[in-house]
Amino acid sequence: MKFRYTILYVEDVARTLAFYELAFGLKTGFLHESGDYGELVTGETKLAFSSRALMMQLGKAPARAEPKSPVFEIALETDDVAGTLQRARAAGASVLQELREEDWGQTTAYVSDPDGYLVEICSPVAGTASPD
Repeated sequence: MKFRYTILYVEDVARTLAFYELAFGLKTGFLHESGDYGELVTGETKLAFSSRALMMQLGKAPARAEPKSPVFEIALETDDVAGTLQRARAAGASVLQELREEDWGQTTAYVSDPDGYLVEICSPVAGTASPD
């Protein structure tokens, strides 16, 4: 068994991919010609997006993300949390938590993407090494 994808349901897949490229420097790995599905290059496990319209065609009723009452978050690790937060803000992210030094030795900030998904921007926890 492999954890292969996390797929978020969004209004406009191409717009969402462009936001993640601009805000976080992630690259688009795939965008289907229909525009209803796309993936970012995120390593072995993909962060992918499907249009809400496609999900409705498939008989699903996807709910909208609520950043102030999230049920999950995407965590993106970087050595430059402050710079990434600034870049995300410039790309149109809504800042939910400014830069903060946590008691467990990590720097964090939280934003929401244009579809309302909660994104944590974080440093590696002090004393741990990133697998990169």
